[in-house]
Amino acid sequence: MWYFAWILGLGLAATVGILNALWFELKSTRDDEKPGPDIAPQPE
Repeated sequence: MWYFAWILGLGLAATVGILNALWFELKSTRDDEKPGPDIAPQPE
């Protein structure tokens, strides 16, 4: 029965890795589209 736990563990680890990669890809895409803050020139 150890193989059952092993397969479940590998499947869970692969799922977490794939979801993590997708989340980072989505996060970097959102960061690219988000405009930065408008910084007004400072009066001298």
